[in-house]
Amino acid sequence: MKLLKLVPQDTNIKFLKVRVPFFVVSILLMIGSWVAVGTMGLNFGVDFAGGQQIRATFVETAEAPVIELRETIGALDNVEDPIVQRFGDPNEVSIRVKLPPEAEGNPDFANQMTNSIVTAMQQEYSDIRIDGVDSVSGKVSGEFRNDAAIALLAAMVMVAMYIWIRFEWQFGVGALFALFHDVSLTLGLFALTQMEFSLQIIAAILAIIGYSLNDTIVVYDRIRENLKKYRKMPLPELLDLSVNETLARTVMTSLTLLVALVPLLIAGPSSLFGLVAAITAGLFIGTYSSIYLASPILIWLGVTSDSFVPQETELDRQEKKVLGEL
Repeated sequence: MKLLKLVPQDTNIKFLKVRVPFFVVSILLMIGSWVAVGTMGLNFGVDFAGGQQIRATFVETAEAPVIELRETIGALDNVEDPIVQRFGDPNEVSIRVKLPPEAEGNPDFANQMTNSIVTAMQQEYSDIRIDGVDSVSGKVSGEFRNDAAIALLAAMVMVAMYIWIRFEWQFGVGALFALFHDVSLTLGLFALTQMEFSLQIIAAILAIIGYSLNDTIVVYDRIRENLKKYRKMPLPELLDLSVNETLARTVMTSLTLLVALVPLLIAGPSSLFGLVAAITAGLFIGTYSSIYLASPILIWLGVTSDSFVPQETELDRQEKKVLGEL
């Protein structure tokens, strides 16, 4: 019985033939992502925005009355611009309100505001069920944002340093650029869709960095082996060869992850939707960047067929001269 092969061993896809247009598209996507983040902003969860979040379910209603609920809560004192969104099923909602400045350091104020919101909803809707209440102060949420940004930057810099030490500086720069691309597009996705951006999404982005790094290192390791083996092969052909040789492994790894992610994305709990959506998108983004960014950028960074050939030192030349005279 023959084993199933999703990718033939002798693939010869010319990935680098279209490296320039794909590189330009990637740059434009990164710029567009940051423009979206700057103009539309991220839909921060309570972890990052601070305030009160109330999760509720209308047990006898097929679809939550989001507009009416927003008007009911907005009419209360000390509640400005409440964010009411469907959260999971159509009859489930998430209500987020920011705390006013006078609430900082005064937990009783936050509790009173939450109680007034819950009371108003229960009086207006008899079938509403309160599923949970979360509270984060503005100071704590600011610390969360700073710590999350530092964690992402530290992860990418340490990754680049590791690859720099293991390979050459060009490989470190290439890996850092690919990771920056992956993080940028993931942030752009959340800015465009306005899915809630919480600490879970930071964990998802770190997972994306790990997956993309793993894929990139596999490709880079094969490139290094082929640079030593085929010293006269033009670099674009050598990079294509290396990517094709690791393609089967890349496809199998991606499909294995998708087998676990797709059921969670379709039928998983609503609380995990953002996390799973981020990892699923990052799976495709990371695979793309490993092939069309991390590899082609080596050409523009000056990697040559002699990059991994040990350079002859003056001592080596003297030893050869002595051995020649003998």
